[in-house]
This record gives sequence, structure tokens and C-alpha cells, in this order.
Amino acid sequence: MSGNIALVTGGGRGIGRGICVSLAQAGYDIVVNYQGNIAAANQTVAECRSQGVRAVAVQADIADAGDRARLLEETQKQFGRLDLLVNNAGITVLERTDILDASEDSFDRLLDVNLKGTYFLTQKTANWMVRQVKEDPERRPNIVIISSAAAAMVLTTRGEYCVSKAGLSMTVQLYAARLAEYGIGVFEIRPGVIETEITAAYKGSWEKFINSGKVPQRRWGSAADIGKAVVAIGSGLLPYSTGEVLNVDGGLHIATF
Repeated sequence: MSGNIALVTGGGRGIGRGICVSLAQAGYDIVVNYQGNIAAANQTVAECRSQGVRAVAVQADIADAGDRARLLEETQKQFGRLDLLVNNAGITVLERTDILDASEDSFDRLLDVNLKGTYFLTQKTANWMVRQVKEDPERRPNIVIISSAAAAMVLTTRGEYCVSKAGLSMTVQLYAARLAEYGIGVFEIRPGVIETEITAAYKGSWEKFINSGKVPQRRWGSAADIGKAVVAIGSGLLPYSTGEVLNVDGGLHIATF
């Protein structure tokens, strides 16, 4: 995929870094979006460049309309095109609160970043990709949205998080249907229990969960696992698919009794 350009939101660390590095290994030049941690973003850039590709870090808060516009403007300025958007940026709840007690502030915070920001960044990117396809009908851009197993699972102490991820699932379906005529694929990747800084705070309880058999493969997922799924999409290995859900969860989504 040498010469292709990928924009990864929330690319500074965790799953985002794993995606960026995996794409760099596949030959993609990378735009690493970050919200506030420039040191982490620069580390991701360095790891990508070590693979022999171009990589830049661009600060932007996807919850802000002006920042979303600037992010794409900078991508166009740096590289002139975009072949793959990976909507990875997202936040979790500040504290686990029963839905009977959860606040509107927490709900608004989650939805603004996880759903609204992603929805409208995808809208703006989709319009740019359509223009690119019209100029060059051989182009086959793709859009990936990283959601969560929580899009289809009930977690009553993280209701707003579940709602935001379920909304992303519908966002994938909507854009997949709208962009199909242009050959632009839109995909959802649902990670399960992935070893990151966020899950590290609850490592003991998650390991108990994994070892109980609820994750059939009985292991943590890694950021590289997610990255490989993104590479499969970006490499054009699913040309007659769109709107699909790729569960990268060790079998967590399988209903077992």
C-alpha cells in the first residue's frame, strides 16, 4: 500500500498507536491525530517513520467542528489525498455509575466525542473522498470506525458509553449505504478486552473475566490485533463488502451457555 495515506484519530497511544504502526508496516503514510498528549503522538510518529514511511502528528479535538476542519485541511496540505480514515478517537466514563444515577454532563461528554465528533468527521471526510473518486475512478478509499463490544452488550454502569458505541454502529450502516455507489467501503471494528492504559486500571477484574471463559480464546487482545484488522480493510482484501462488523474480541460476541 506504498503511497497511500491514512488518518487515524486518537493515534497517540493504545489502540490508535497499534493501528498506526500496523498501517505503517503495510506501507501507509500516516497522519497521527491526537487531542492533548503530544509526547505520545510524537512517539507514534517515530515508530511509524522507523518503518520507512512518512508520518506527521496533528493536534485536533474531534468534538470541535473547527478542529475537525483543520485536521482535514492539514492532511490535505501535507499529503494531498486520503485513502483511509480510521475513526479511533474516543473516551470512556469518568466513573462507573448506575444508569439510574448517571448525569447529563457525563452523557453529553461521551456523545460529543465518541458519536458526534466521529459522525461529522466522517461526513466531511466522505465528501472529500467522493471528490477524489470522481477525479480518479480507480481510487478505492475506505472508512473504518472503531466501536466496541459494548455496542451490543449491556453495561448498566456505563450506559452512556454503550449508547455512544451503538450509535457508531448505525453510523457505519448509514455511511456504508450512502457511499457504496462510489466504491467507498465503510466498516466497523468491535474490539473486545484489549490491553491498554485504560483497561490496566481494572486489570485484575478483567483477567478474572477473561479466564472465566467469557472470552473463548482466554487471552487479552492487543492493539496489534486491531491494527491487523484495519490493514486487511485498507489493503483491499474485502472489495465486495461494506457495512460489515469485524469482531476482534477473542470470541466474546459468541453467545455461549
